[in-house]
Amino acid sequence: MNSRSKSALRKPNSARSAAKPKAARAGAGKVGKLPEWNLSDLYSGIDAPEIGRDLKTMDSECVAFETAYKGRLAEHAARDDGGTWLAEAVRRYEAIDDLAGRLSSYAGLIHAGDSLDPAVSKFYGDISERLTAASLHLVFFTLELNRIDDAVIERAMQTPELGHYRPWIEDLRKDKPYQLEDRIEQLFQEKSQTGYSAWNRLFDQTISSLRFKVKGEELAIEPVLSLLQDRDGLKRKVAAEALAKSFKANERTFALITNTLAKDKDIADRWRGFADVADSRHLNNRVEREVVDALVASVRAAYPKLSHRYYRLKAGWFGKKRLAHWDRNAPLPFAATTTIAWPEAKNMVLTAYRGFSPDMAEIAERFFANNWIDAPVRPGKAPGAFSHPTTPSAHPYVLMNYQGKPRDVMTLAHELGHGVHQVLAAAQGALMAPTPLTLAETASVFGEMLTFKRLLAEAKGKQRQALLAGKVEDMINTVVRQIAFYSFERAVHTERKNGELTAERIGQIWLSVQGESLGSAIEIKPGYENFWMYIPHFIHSPFYVYAYAFGDCLVNSLYAVYEHASEGFAERYLKMLSAGGTKHYSELLRPFGLDAKDPKFWDGGLSVITGMIDELEAMG
Repeated sequence: MNSRSKSALRKPNSARSAAKPKAARAGAGKVGKLPEWNLSDLYSGIDAPEIGRDLKTMDSECVAFETAYKGRLAEHAARDDGGTWLAEAVRRYEAIDDLAGRLSSYAGLIHAGDSLDPAVSKFYGDISERLTAASLHLVFFTLELNRIDDAVIERAMQTPELGHYRPWIEDLRKDKPYQLEDRIEQLFQEKSQTGYSAWNRLFDQTISSLRFKVKGEELAIEPVLSLLQDRDGLKRKVAAEALAKSFKANERTFALITNTLAKDKDIADRWRGFADVADSRHLNNRVEREVVDALVASVRAAYPKLSHRYYRLKAGWFGKKRLAHWDRNAPLPFAATTTIAWPEAKNMVLTAYRGFSPDMAEIAERFFANNWIDAPVRPGKAPGAFSHPTTPSAHPYVLMNYQGKPRDVMTLAHELGHGVHQVLAAAQGALMAPTPLTLAETASVFGEMLTFKRLLAEAKGKQRQALLAGKVEDMINTVVRQIAFYSFERAVHTERKNGELTAERIGQIWLSVQGESLGSAIEIKPGYENFWMYIPHFIHSPFYVYAYAFGDCLVNSLYAVYEHASEGFAERYLKMLSAGGTKHYSELLRPFGLDAKDPKFWDGGLSVITGMIDELEAMG
């Protein structure tokens, strides 16, 4: 997962951040020794003297910046040397952002590695508070920049020094209609610590501390979720029931978190003037609402020929007419049962990357060689996976929970795609390296596709069938499931405007959208109504989820261009990634002949999935 930041001081956020582990407690056995990341490239520990030094530097730089520039931007921008003067201000702002990014990234990473350690939690909270306090001195800058007359700022950008930052400035000015008076923006910023940031933290700590009783053993959430992919059907059922029981016991807490954050967002949207519950996300993603609406409509219309059709096939493979919801991701009867050791997974991904571009493989190799990956499952560690870009003066880090399953190999390929993108984009600097979520998912999904295609080319018979089916399941989870998530969020946030939703009501909405997307071949059993509770995106990044479907469909179209392209595709692709956030997605796709505004664009991406299901049906 990746995200975009326009603020000079970025708060720690464990949804996109992760952590320094204690001693390795998992990783040997069938999967081999698993790597743990080395965060010393940021700081040597939470007590490192460099942290205190950098916090003091940041505080003094923020105060000095405010003293030097507040209330003066419009006046100086209009002068003959306005471009040069403003460029120096932006450079200072960017330097502060880079330093803040280092601090916030380390705090987020250390917390994601062990959110149960009280010392780590305190450190995470303290850094967040310090960053927020310092950021109050900088709130004025982007607001004042946006108040400069269009003609004046355009003339100033003719100066090469300020012209370098044109993409960032033009991007920033798209927020102009929604920005508030300085004091209100400061209040929003300061109150975030006792508002949405605090509720995000509560969610993280609650999820990490939950225990699920499975056959007398109390497990954290990640191993239990992994059991839903176990070959033993009884284990899948027991795991689902354990999840349902613990979620039920904690439903009031999760309902309160969800209601509070939805109301908090509604207040912010109302003050800023956003018309639709998802408009702020669309703006952040730099994508038009009608483009997202077209994507959603295309995917929902395709449910019958995608998920409904595939799950009927899968039920047939198990000799049933319907599968219980806990069997949705069950391993196929004809799938290989071997555990994929870490060295093998590494080789699979790097070989696929190298076949596309040696340069791409070389960047990915750095993550293994330099301990930029944290792979073991540990108590208190954040579930799931992500690649955190940190800041351009450092490098990304990848977190995952590797257990030797085929999907784990695809997760590794996915997160390394993010990592390669983040390394390439870093040259754009702290302000222009971040990309909108819609584009951020492109590199990750493309990395998955490269790995899948490499493996598929070498597979025959049942092995090929298993690979195809696994890929279809992953694409359904990426496209269908994420659009269902988006529909769920839309319903919850819209209904929240009229009052609080009980956990029961949220569960009803969840069952409605899940039933629509899964189809009649999946039997939803009691307990599934509370499975919305553990999805972190709903909490950390409202409406993030459609970016996965956007990226998957886009990559399907992009990969089709690659398969029919002449020489030079890899170079164009890496150039696209290197652009970071300096270009709109439409401009980046133009060299490949793709246009996401074309109503047929999404249908083309979805047809890749239907084509794979066609082949599976033909196999019987």
